[in-house]
Amino acid sequence: MPTADDAAPTPKRAPILRQFELIEAVKAYDPTADEALLNRAYVYAMKMHGSQMRASGDPYFAHPIQVAGILTDYKLDTATIVTALLHDVVEDTSATRDDIAQMFGEEVAVLVEGVTKLSRLELQAEHTRQAENLRKFILAISRDVRVLLVKLADRLHNMRTLQYVKPEKRERISRETLEVYAPLGRSIGIHSIASELEELAFTHLNPTAKTAIERRLEALKLEHGRAIEGVAGEVERVLSEAGVGAHVFGRQKTPYSIWRKLQRKSVGFSSLSDIYGFRVIVEAEDDCYRALGVIHREWPMVPERFKDFISTPKSNNYRSLHTTVVGPRGLRIEMQIRTEAMDRVAEDGVAAHWRYKNKSYGFDREAMEQGGGRDPLQNLRHLVQVIEHGEGGEDWVEHAKLEMYLDQVFVFTPKGRLVTLPRGGMPLDFAYAVHTEVGDTAVGVKVNGELKPMRTPLQNGDVVEIIRGAKREVPADWRSLTVTGRARSAIRRHIRTSEREEFVKLGRIALQQTLARIDKTLAEVSLKPILETLAVAGDDDVFESLGRGRLSPTTVAETLFPALKGRLKAGPEKQRIEGGTARLFVRGGGLTPGVSVHFGQCCTPVPGDRIVGILEPEIGLTVHTIDCQSLAAFADDDSVWHDLQWTPQAETDAVAAVRLNATIRNAPGVLGQVTTLIGEAGGNIINLSMAYRQQDFFDVTLDVEVEDAKHATMIMAALRANPSVDNVDRGRG
Repeated sequence: MPTADDAAPTPKRAPILRQFELIEAVKAYDPTADEALLNRAYVYAMKMHGSQMRASGDPYFAHPIQVAGILTDYKLDTATIVTALLHDVVEDTSATRDDIAQMFGEEVAVLVEGVTKLSRLELQAEHTRQAENLRKFILAISRDVRVLLVKLADRLHNMRTLQYVKPEKRERISRETLEVYAPLGRSIGIHSIASELEELAFTHLNPTAKTAIERRLEALKLEHGRAIEGVAGEVERVLSEAGVGAHVFGRQKTPYSIWRKLQRKSVGFSSLSDIYGFRVIVEAEDDCYRALGVIHREWPMVPERFKDFISTPKSNNYRSLHTTVVGPRGLRIEMQIRTEAMDRVAEDGVAAHWRYKNKSYGFDREAMEQGGGRDPLQNLRHLVQVIEHGEGGEDWVEHAKLEMYLDQVFVFTPKGRLVTLPRGGMPLDFAYAVHTEVGDTAVGVKVNGELKPMRTPLQNGDVVEIIRGAKREVPADWRSLTVTGRARSAIRRHIRTSEREEFVKLGRIALQQTLARIDKTLAEVSLKPILETLAVAGDDDVFESLGRGRLSPTTVAETLFPALKGRLKAGPEKQRIEGGTARLFVRGGGLTPGVSVHFGQCCTPVPGDRIVGILEPEIGLTVHTIDCQSLAAFADDDSVWHDLQWTPQAETDAVAAVRLNATIRNAPGVLGQVTTLIGEAGGNIINLSMAYRQQDFFDVTLDVEVEDAKHATMIMAALRANPSVDNVDRGRG
């Protein structure tokens, strides 16, 4: 952990922006700015913060003034600048929201209130608090992007002066900056602020790594400095001779961006090809492609290093052509080709779209959309959807951070609609990005016209077609086939709903069976006494508790009929209600495997086996074969036993997995013989593992999809007939 001595050298304090300097800065880009409003806000901030001091020793009012100054660099409207001046007065002084509204107008009051709420939500180390605060944080900034802009400038100035705070607080703030604020800045395209936030946080969190990278960069500069200096001029000359006017300048990647690439690609420093890059600025969009053609004709392109973010912009509105070439003097260099307008958006993101139009100054949505841009808050909307659907806890925090961090991949629907996903996104992520209903009913996928597994990572340009089923059936294990918070949230929500329905159904069956032993039916009894005892609203709540194993059917029956107390304590054979049926076939309309019913991995029951169910708290019924050795653990608790039967449909149409244990000779080709025999017998091997026992034989465990128990028996008989197979049997507890 970094210590106080690890921090960067204390920088010179920036002079406090004087009142007339701030006014001039705003008027320079917005002649219509309300000068009187800005003056009142400046004076009011100084007055209200009064003698308050910052850890640096500066007067506190210097902070909101500097925040306002940062935002003038992005040419933001008067209301935003006034909000920056006032953003701490409600939180840290006696001023109220009503005071702000009365003196500065409702628009400013709403913005100040939004920033104040964010200030009260500084993320805590404790995960449940952090999750709730991040949830509120995203909701707040999703309503007006100006709230986020002020908060980013606020965090930037705080990071510039972080060396004055205590080391433990410095680490927490730096980590929060790296995990939340910088990714949020990038999500709305403000690269310049996000990049500085990352570098400042990196300085405090890992000063040793930063120093090491800076030293390597200095060494590279000494080695290639002259060659690099000449590249820009040579590229400009080549373009000019081809009739393309361009301004070319070099840039060096920041230490933190290099650090991230070293971690992500797991490569050495010398393997990075784009430590030095060049930006080619041209006049028009057509010139971008003309410049690209000239560059590729002049210097060899590095395969798989070309990206077109003009035809498919990033979701934060970033547009540019990227290519890597073996350029002048054999140097491998990255080039970004874009117009001036694209360059402004690349650096300033959503802030690039504030301009003077129609005698007013503000966000120009029309100009943004005409330039191929998108809603600046689009990147936050999917997180808002996750929040609104009730997802919470530490997992939500991790999904949110993951989605803010990951690079993107661009894929298309069959009709040509562009869908943006985090890199590593899979078909289910795509399905839920299109619509929740599409995700809930997905049963398969075609990628570029070919059937593919659901765990296929999607690539740029893929055309993805989701194959949908008639029913909403989402297997629980599909969560592992997603990377986006939206998809995982939707799957969890669907599973929670399905689980409740299943446990209600299971609980009703259990109570019906118990009441049948005293010649009663559910229709004849009222559960009101139980509702009062459990303090729940309805019968389904009782059934759910029964199905989840939180409540015993015997307890319910004895509560309803006190005279029967003690008479329902039957032995295990009587307790297993004869004729009780749970529909174990997933399409049979009964209890669904994977939700309220689970098949024991100890004995892998399949249709045709005699089975029994063990009710386990919060899990549901676990199905075992009648001879499973695991059942011995439940011999003394008759209340958890339930007779189960396969439905006729399961008996005829099901496909289930059975585990086979075989001992085979250790000789060439024997394993191939075994797998061939299983295939010829109609079995499908879905998992195989081996363990050596001795020199001449080894054990092999195979999970095989079969139709039923008879099919499994037939496969085992075929294996036993092979002289190289010493023994084969079903896996049993």
